[in-house]
Amino acid sequence: MQTTLRPARRRVNEDAAPAPGACVRASGALSRRMDRPDPAYILDDQIGFVLRRVSQRHLAIFAEAIPDLTTTQFATLAKLAEHGPLSQNHLGRVTAMDGATIKGVVDRLRHAGLIVTTADALDRRRLTVALTAEGRQLFDRSVEPALAVSARTLAPLAPEDRARLMDFLLKLI
Repeated sequence: MQTTLRPARRRVNEDAAPAPGACVRASGALSRRMDRPDPAYILDDQIGFVLRRVSQRHLAIFAEAIPDLTTTQFATLAKLAEHGPLSQNHLGRVTAMDGATIKGVVDRLRHAGLIVTTADALDRRRLTVALTAEGRQLFDRSVEPALAVSARTLAPLAPEDRARLMDFLLKLI
């Protein structure tokens, strides 16, 4: 029996038969799949695909609300505002970015004058990254719009479902 992580959409008339070609799982949940010779893998039912679609929606909302920063740039400013100066390596870890990605983000933010990097006094190979006053001001101005982005992303859900979704997602990382 195939299971799905996506709850079935309610039909307007619960007593009505499923639409032609719709597949009903043993659980009674409708699938988007049509009758096919091999219905074993339906992309719309896969968690990675659904998470990517949700992420794309969130990124579009973010870009509209905070056009001056990417989500990775904002995450970098947010972690520096939260923790203070960090090594570039540690900053990459706390923002969930690999070394190449955090290096590119740091380079772009440094060129924009939003952060500064300095060589560590004990280990010249290590870069310490810190917010500039301009970077702190931009982060502070972006906090309220960023909170609105999260609220708008979760707006289709009831408040108790928002909290449950966050709880479930946090169990996956």
